[in-house]
Amino acid sequence: MENASIAKIHCRMKSGELTCEQLVSYYLQRIEAYDKNGPCINSIISINPKALEQARELDRQFQTVGFTGPLHGIPVLVKDNIDTVDMLTTAGSVCLLENKPAQDAFIVKKLKDAGALILAKANLHEFAIWGETVSSAGGQTLNPYDLHRTPGGSSGGTGAGIAADLATVGIGTDTVNSIRSPASANCLVGLRPTLGLVSRSGIIPYSLTQDTAGPITRTVEDAALVLNIISGFEASDEKTAWCDREKQLSYLPRVDAGLTGKRIGVLQKFFGKDAEHEEVNGIVLSRIDLMRSLGAEIIDLHDQVDSDYLTTQVSVHLYDCNEDLNAYLQAQDRQLPVRSLQEIVESGRYHPSLDANFRKALTLSKSSQEYKDHIMRRFVVRDQVMQIMASNSLDAVVYPHQKRLVVPIGQTQIERNGVLAAVTGFPSVAIPAGFSAPSIQAPIGVPVGLELLGRPWSEALLLEIAYVIEQNASVRKNPLSAPSLHN
Repeated sequence: MENASIAKIHCRMKSGELTCEQLVSYYLQRIEAYDKNGPCINSIISINPKALEQARELDRQFQTVGFTGPLHGIPVLVKDNIDTVDMLTTAGSVCLLENKPAQDAFIVKKLKDAGALILAKANLHEFAIWGETVSSAGGQTLNPYDLHRTPGGSSGGTGAGIAADLATVGIGTDTVNSIRSPASANCLVGLRPTLGLVSRSGIIPYSLTQDTAGPITRTVEDAALVLNIISGFEASDEKTAWCDREKQLSYLPRVDAGLTGKRIGVLQKFFGKDAEHEEVNGIVLSRIDLMRSLGAEIIDLHDQVDSDYLTTQVSVHLYDCNEDLNAYLQAQDRQLPVRSLQEIVESGRYHPSLDANFRKALTLSKSSQEYKDHIMRRFVVRDQVMQIMASNSLDAVVYPHQKRLVVPIGQTQIERNGVLAAVTGFPSVAIPAGFSAPSIQAPIGVPVGLELLGRPWSEALLLEIAYVIEQNASVRKNPLSAPSLHN
């Protein structure tokens, strides 16, 4: 069962070697051994109290009718800003420790309808605002590959938990970097879908202009299987109307997929130029060389796309925060002790790392000229990226997700490139590229991820390219901090 994929789990269930109850028990034992004890990775905020009961019911159904869906019996780790009826949804904040949703988020319902079991809720950077995964309700999550570093964020609890094999697959949310950052930092696959492919209904918002949700998994195939389930039109999120004719029947990559004839652009501006960037650059460039050896045409792009500019002058995450979060807190079906961002700030009941961003968000407005300027720049950047892809006949663009290694605990995340997908709304996937040199703190090194960005609705193509790299690079290693319990 260790680090098993969905397909391998189902194969063993079908043969009678494994039950859902046994699988859930396996993960619960690992959570006890490694999340709250041992290395104390601290990726879990709450465990589904009915997990074993629900697993036994899934086993009973399997004996009667077989698999109840494509994710039958698969334990899922869900970021704790996503509503679940059988567990609290805290967003990592002590302000929301009483938030018991009346219904599941749309994607949670889709997962359950597909036979999945929600095993636990994962820690996050509180309210999904920033990237070190520390919260007042959940504390600091550790990177299982280097317990002195952050796991990225804001979906770092999901990333660390899946890397440490505490569930089969995970769900994160992404406003600027938040699915791909923990994927990069934890040697995982993290997919940010085209804005509108996955419903945000029932997810605590940060910025509805940029928010989305997606899978964080150990393999490309598992990411595709999860995306198959959670994607599609949902009436209460009007943005998903755009995907009504665009959603694929299946995002599973072909096993015979190759890179011959694929044109991949290398965004040179997204590589660091200083000594501290050399290790990450070397790792990512080696994967680009692999792509070239597998038949891809590699095109160097020297266009002036700057991630810092995109973060400060184009992204609208903090401008949206106050109004969008308030709408969730003030919904009629919620009886919460805080009903606005202003009340949260006045209470002082949140992690200190949020204070500057919260107070700044209170000063920003969607009606301001500054906000409108950011929105107009988003349109310009979207056209610019499409112009780059069209003029070079590109299938995808590649770059390091983070220009340097994920930061140590206590530092602020820097030099991440995921903002390009966030401000354009285009899909991107982060996949393992390699590891830094081993050290005493990181005995097998710190993971480094590369990111592939495509045109809108090109998830199937991106996953196909990612699958070929994964199959030929064989990068993934399990963290030594969470070994087999049977060793």
